[in-house]
Amino acid sequence: MQHAEVPFFPPTASRTHEVCGAGAYVFAFALAARLAGYTMWVRENWDSTQINPTGFVDFVEPSVLTVCNTGKHTETLAVAEEALRSGAVSLVVMSLNQPLGLTEGRRLQLAARDGMSTGLAIIPEGMGSNAAETRWRCTPVFDPKDSTLQKWELIKNKSGTLGVWHVRWDTASRRITMVSPARK
Repeated sequence: MQHAEVPFFPPTASRTHEVCGAGAYVFAFALAARLAGYTMWVRENWDSTQINPTGFVDFVEPSVLTVCNTGKHTETLAVAEEALRSGAVSLVVMSLNQPLGLTEGRRLQLAARDGMSTGLAIIPEGMGSNAAETRWRCTPVFDPKDSTLQKWELIKNKSGTLGVWHVRWDTASRRITMVSPARK
């Protein structure tokens, strides 16, 4: 079976991007797998979402993921900026629940460029920064025969091209592949 690559995935390196939707974590872990380096996941203490190693081991080894809990939004941004600038990790994922101003977004872009790292902000639906290179909306697709089916929409792209793709995670090859939309 021939699998097609998803256009624009992985997103441009050394830049920061955004993702929203119920499939945002799948996008983040698929990106971590594709970049094949160390990942830092930065989130606020109040976030009760659990990142369980048995849940993401099909994407990346738990030893390459560091979770950093912060006290507030500004600390999340500061830690993410430092991690991006350090160049010690290939991906910095930050869970954000407040709008990101243009100044903060630009600082993250400069840090990603300087550290040659990729940044990914997981944001609530409808929230986003003008500084983001791309913004993706990722949602699961109900298919009784395939629980890994997702719909990825590129809803912002500074390069101009937008699109919608149905994808699935291939555990054996550890990559995202494009598939035909599920029929009703």
